[in-house]
Amino acid sequence: MKLELTPEQREARAAFRAFSQSEVAPYAEQWDREEALSPEIVRKLAARGWLGSIVPVEHGGPGMDMITYGLLTEELGRGCSSTRSLLTVHDMVAQGLVRWGSRGQREHWLPKLVAGEVLGAFALSEPTAGSDAKGVQTTAEKDGDGYVINGRKKWITFAQIADLFLVFLQCEGKPTAFLIERTTPGLRIEPIKRLLGTRASMLGEMFFENCKVPVENMVGRPGFGVSHVVAAALEQGRYSVACGSVGIAQACLDACLAYAKEREQFGKPIFDHQLVRALLSEMIVQVRAARLMCLRAGWLRQSNDPGAFMETMAAKYLASTVAAKAAADAVQIHGANGCIDGFAVSRYFRDAKVMEIIEGSSQIQQMTIARFDFQEL
Repeated sequence: MKLELTPEQREARAAFRAFSQSEVAPYAEQWDREEALSPEIVRKLAARGWLGSIVPVEHGGPGMDMITYGLLTEELGRGCSSTRSLLTVHDMVAQGLVRWGSRGQREHWLPKLVAGEVLGAFALSEPTAGSDAKGVQTTAEKDGDGYVINGRKKWITFAQIADLFLVFLQCEGKPTAFLIERTTPGLRIEPIKRLLGTRASMLGEMFFENCKVPVENMVGRPGFGVSHVVAAALEQGRYSVACGSVGIAQACLDACLAYAKEREQFGKPIFDHQLVRALLSEMIVQVRAARLMCLRAGWLRQSNDPGAFMETMAAKYLASTVAAKAAADAVQIHGANGCIDGFAVSRYFRDAKVMEIIEGSSQIQQMTIARFDFQEL
């Protein structure tokens, strides 16, 4: 197999990179410090059609192919992992609706998600349920012509500003998905602050106290929540996180190459010291390997290949571990300067650690990957 970007994909990557370098990276430290993205960057992403970009043309979206989408999330992750996180959760909601939403849900919500008029967020985790999706305790009880929601969600990315939540809960004793709007009476959202990494991703905790939603807000049917809706959303999320992790690793490499050539010790740039070059060489090789695995996962996803699920999981596992290792080595190369604000590698280090936890921790990936046989390359 020869995996090579098309001219259109190369052009798109150049545009993504230019945008990230001019509109994202210069402000990433400020957003990290303030623990919030600027509303302006959200508007700019929407204006370029990069929110909901995976929504097919037949549903009112641009229908961006999966490889191009991977390039977009890599370049945004290279500039600011929190900005990439916005696309991730927004597109997880869009993907869930594309795959399992009713005709009415798709017609009403997808155009708004694509236009950026509505921001989506994915609400699965709870204080006692993270990787165990079937262990959620939030409930939906039938009440007349609708359902009453009670429970609690935690660690919800961009809960502080999202307008529409794809929420997973128990209904009739079965895992089920519902669309719940921010303005629903009985829904209270509290911000979560002082995170280790991706500090500008505006996490929140959600409290549902007798929130009544119409039956039309159910996505799929009772029992479809984990096996269908969650699975579709999480696969999209893993792919975005995988590519974004490559972006973090590439940013670490960029920073280290520049720093190693200007920082002098023992009368010469540290780039000329063998041990520093060894760290850089390992970083270069691992970044390329992770990128190729992400490209292959994107190609399989675009081809609707049944092997795409496991390839995406493997790509997320590799890319997140590569990002964490690259960030740790980047801090080491920078020495004391890598441990303070003002040098981006300290932020990369914190953000990379988060990549090993979200959308399925590295340990969950290890438990799952070994159980499946991969197709031959």
